[in-house]
Amino acid sequence: MLAKRNSDQPTETAQIHLLQLHESSFIRWLYFVIGLTALIAGILGIFLPVLPTTPFILLAAGCFARSSERFHVLLMNHRIAGPIICEWCEYRSMPRKVKRWAYLFMTLSFGSSILIVSSLWLKAMLVLLALLLAFFIWRVPVREVESNDKQKMP
Repeated sequence: MLAKRNSDQPTETAQIHLLQLHESSFIRWLYFVIGLTALIAGILGIFLPVLPTTPFILLAAGCFARSSERFHVLLMNHRIAGPIICEWCEYRSMPRKVKRWAYLFMTLSFGSSILIVSSLWLKAMLVLLALLLAFFIWRVPVREVESNDKQKMP
């Protein structure tokens, strides 16, 4: 899944060309099933603290880029996920605003789960998972969004 930016084009019209359908129909079907499974896991990850959302959505985008133009376009044109996927593919970074939202939802999700479970070792495991996820998110570079890009970000 390579993102290429044409340097001749201005920033607001630059396109990321990710769609490269696989030649084999069986492999396309396999990519599609994996992409659909990853998308479902990513959606579930919004509500479940153990499942991370972003890696599954990125995996789904990569799989759909190799299997289904229709699903790839739907995902890339999604008002929230599309700009985040493009940001990751083009710059390998995330906007500061998205990072703040990730920390907020992670805190709410893990915090409520820690309050609900009664077992001490489950609470410790959730704290450890939250710290590992926070460390991962902290390591992702932040790119300051240019004024032309602000209308594209959620």
